[in-house]
Amino acid sequence: MLNKNITIKEEKISAEEYIDFLKRTDLGSQYPKERFEERISKLVQNVSISLIARNEEGKVVGALFGLTDFCYWLYVTDLGVDRNYERQGLGKELMKTAHELAGGEKDIAVYLIANENAVPFYEKCGMKRADDVMQYNHIEWTEWTV
Repeated sequence: MLNKNITIKEEKISAEEYIDFLKRTDLGSQYPKERFEERISKLVQNVSISLIARNEEGKVVGALFGLTDFCYWLYVTDLGVDRNYERQGLGKELMKTAHELAGGEKDIAVYLIANENAVPFYEKCGMKRADDVMQYNHIEWTEWTV
């Protein structure tokens, strides 16, 4: 059950606030080092869905970013929860809220790339592995952790 002191709402946040949040999650290792701050700035400005969960002090404790056409699909680019708030239903609530915002489960298919450690979470959300996804990837990618 979600902590009643956590609020989730649609809001755009600054790159600085998101980077600070990334340091408190396992999402910080999913981004390449190349042009990191510049690219995070573009990310937070341009996503179609930006859901932010805050605690009673206003600190970001969860985030979901997604791209959607609001008709057929939602691609979740980022879903993270502060390590101190894991296993409290926050990730599941962010997923549910994003799905509803995009148009609901009767109309919207959800896609994402899952970190191997997160696969059990997504399976609990009702998702299944897919093998029909195409990829074109020629970007520079130096692994690191924020």
